Amino acid sequence: MRYWIETLGCPKNHVDSEKLAGYLVAEGYAPATSAEEAELVVANTCAFIEAAREESIETVLDLAERRRDGARLVVTGCMAERYGDELAAALPEVDLVAGFGRSLTTTPVALRASTPPDFDLLNLPRPPARAPWAYLKVAEGCDRRCGFCAIPSFRGDQRSRSTEDVLGEARVLVAGGVRELVLVAQDLASWGHDRRRAGRGGALEVLDEGGAQPLVELTRRLTEEVERLRLLYLYPSGLTEGLIEAVLATGVPYFDLSLQHASRPLLRRMRRWGDGERFLERIAAIRRAEPGAAFRSSFILGYPGETEDDQAALLDFLEAAQLDWAGFFTFSDEAGTPAHAQDGRVARGLALERLREASDVQDAITARKRDALVGTHQWVLVDAPGVGRTVRECPEIDGVVYVEGARSVGDVVGCTIVASRGTDLEAVLA
Repeated sequence: MRYWIETLGCPKNHVDSEKLAGYLVAEGYAPATSAEEAELVVANTCAFIEAAREESIETVLDLAERRRDGARLVVTGCMAERYGDELAAALPEVDLVAGFGRSLTTTPVALRASTPPDFDLLNLPRPPARAPWAYLKVAEGCDRRCGFCAIPSFRGDQRSRSTEDVLGEARVLVAGGVRELVLVAQDLASWGHDRRRAGRGGALEVLDEGGAQPLVELTRRLTEEVERLRLLYLYPSGLTEGLIEAVLATGVPYFDLSLQHASRPLLRRMRRWGDGERFLERIAAIRRAEPGAAFRSSFILGYPGETEDDQAALLDFLEAAQLDWAGFFTFSDEAGTPAHAQDGRVARGLALERLREASDVQDAITARKRDALVGTHQWVLVDAPGVGRTVRECPEIDGVVYVEGARSVGDVVGCTIVASRGTDLEAVLA
């Protein structure tokens, strides 16, 4: 029996798919080379925003058409967990809708798996990595209740893996040839706090005011295990002096900050911490310690109540922050979130106009940042023949570096950057 998994959504979903692949192999399945050849076809879906749900449905329907006669089609992931009953009723092409940690192989056809989970997806083993880098998921769920986010409603409160489990998986990945680990979680900076406290559902805020931060020690431990360590999705109040020092000590001065906006009034409506001034203070502190640090963030345009003053505050912040990378998204109205009941709706056209305005500002900044690297010497991890990344580029998210003659996947090669092509760079071996 052969399986095929189609993955949509964020890096955390990609880790889930790898865990599912490991589970299926243990059940006696082998990977197929395409959906058309598999007896079991799995769609691991995303439900974060409306656009992601539309893409998930389109993918499921496409897989239904492509699968071979007699093959079973299973929908899992966030859409299965959040809209399982609706999906089972609306998609007769699907044989099974199975939420997180539920069997994909033994549940009767056309029956939604509504029983308790059969296994702990977070701690399942995974197959060997197929690239010299790998995502490492260290927690599931989130204790925050941001105004726009429905994830806690179906992923639940934060559940951190133990240090031993994380280190164990890291060592297996490194032994299999991984040279860069990318830590992911919904709220990475809060990793470990749920394991220390008796209560649940209370996210820590400003950690600089005292108390230990478990992620700092985990980062230090993992730095001893792997050549490159990268941290994604850091809530800004968790970006403490200790964590900044730990990230810089990894040798990968890359800061992926979950900011969402810069206007203090709008961030409060989003139930978020901080404002542009505080964010700039932390970015400046990092640049004082490491002038070459790289920064990424994402921002929501058109959140209910957003004004022209809020937009101006965001544009001013982008100019002042000079981030290397940024993603922009229009607000998606999610049922069950605080924003769903808020007034002050922003017209879709206006939200798109504000998105284009912010994107234009950031695109120019990113282009200047990339141009400034021309003529510099960089160490590039070769991800595929002729294609790699410096520490400034996160895999699958940022640009890449094209290096003619760099053929050995997994090597770290010294290069001179000779050209900038949009978000990508061209280099020659030094």
